[in-house]
Amino acid sequence: MPTPELNVFKFGGASLKDAAAIRNVANILQGYAGKQLVIIVSAMGKTTNALELVARAYFDGDVPTARQRLTELHNATLTTAKELFGQIPEDLVTSLNDLFVAVEWIFDEAPSDLYDYDYDQIVSLGELISSQVVAAWLNHEGLQTHWVDARDCILTDNTYREGWVQWPETQARIGQHVRPLLASGGFVLTQGFIGSTSENFTTTLGREGSDYSAAIFSYCLDAVAMTIWKDVPGVLTADPRLFENVTKVERLSYREAIEMTYYGASIIHPKTIKPLQNKSIPLFVRSFVDPTEKGTEISDEAGDNYPPMVAVEKFQALVNISTRDFSFVAEHHIKQLFEHITTTRLQVNMMQNTAISFNIVVNDIDDRVERFCQLVNAEFKTAVERDLELITVRHYTSEVADSMRRGKVQLLEGRMPLTLQMVVKEIPVIRRKD
Repeated sequence: MPTPELNVFKFGGASLKDAAAIRNVANILQGYAGKQLVIIVSAMGKTTNALELVARAYFDGDVPTARQRLTELHNATLTTAKELFGQIPEDLVTSLNDLFVAVEWIFDEAPSDLYDYDYDQIVSLGELISSQVVAAWLNHEGLQTHWVDARDCILTDNTYREGWVQWPETQARIGQHVRPLLASGGFVLTQGFIGSTSENFTTTLGREGSDYSAAIFSYCLDAVAMTIWKDVPGVLTADPRLFENVTKVERLSYREAIEMTYYGASIIHPKTIKPLQNKSIPLFVRSFVDPTEKGTEISDEAGDNYPPMVAVEKFQALVNISTRDFSFVAEHHIKQLFEHITTTRLQVNMMQNTAISFNIVVNDIDDRVERFCQLVNAEFKTAVERDLELITVRHYTSEVADSMRRGKVQLLEGRMPLTLQMVVKEIPVIRRKD
């Protein structure tokens, strides 16, 4: 049974980076007091980055460094809480201590054979501590808020660092844990990014996966709308940190949003749109800096006329694959290669093949490219070029395409009727010696 007029809000790390930012979120939410609202929060500020360093130190056997970094994060969290409350509520201190102790207990055991498993058990702490602090502050400000552990709600498979949601079970769990709290009054606040397996091991949904978490809750609760609060006025035609003359897109279709996020537009997590589209739930991207602005609406109602829109994926690797014998790269070779791509969980963003080679452009994450090359080494030769950018232009014009190429070497290009993709690297500037 749908919950009447239920909205789902997601607040990311930038909106929760310090005490002033958390106060601002509370001020925004004061305008929704008494309404049906589920709030999804990310880790505060750069917490995820800090915890990734903890996880790496632990997995590499450097437990003293892992403990030191965890202690530094614990102290920073308490500092933020003290700035908020003055005197930190005792129950919040206890909750935070329990969460950090749970990670410290991990350090008492040897790392597992799977880094991704250890990563999820440690890095998930970020969302848990953030949600505890924010929920406590909202209650302090008179906004009744129920804290819920997302791991009790979102069930995934055992694919660590990118868990696949088990939808029927997740829908039942969310109904069981969230609907009664909404019916009792007040907000429900939970974590983005995290879920759990049937064995109660923590999983994560992929980097920046809190948007996807919000979409999962929106779908399972039949929300009337979902809103992502960002530090930009809405969906922009390009990243303003990289390009000039960027403009806001007022309305966007689900299809266009899916295309842009798939090609690397960082404004929304790629998996976010489909659950919303399946139930025609509109998505709004709004600014927590100026919450009076409408932002961008993503829905079925948007038209199909758009300006050129640019997405840039940094940290790309181009892997050139060719056979070691005299054979062409045929269908059975490609099938075999994709089995290895699946095993190493490479995200392929572009591919091209010729008679004698197969090229893939992938996100260069951890040691995945190396592991892939090792798996295929017996039958294929590989060559890897790193530190590349993948530039995608939707609704491209020749003028925009030419501007993207300036000052760069283009290694690969692919064109479709509405989409231009190019893999490029910077050209070192040649200067005359004095």
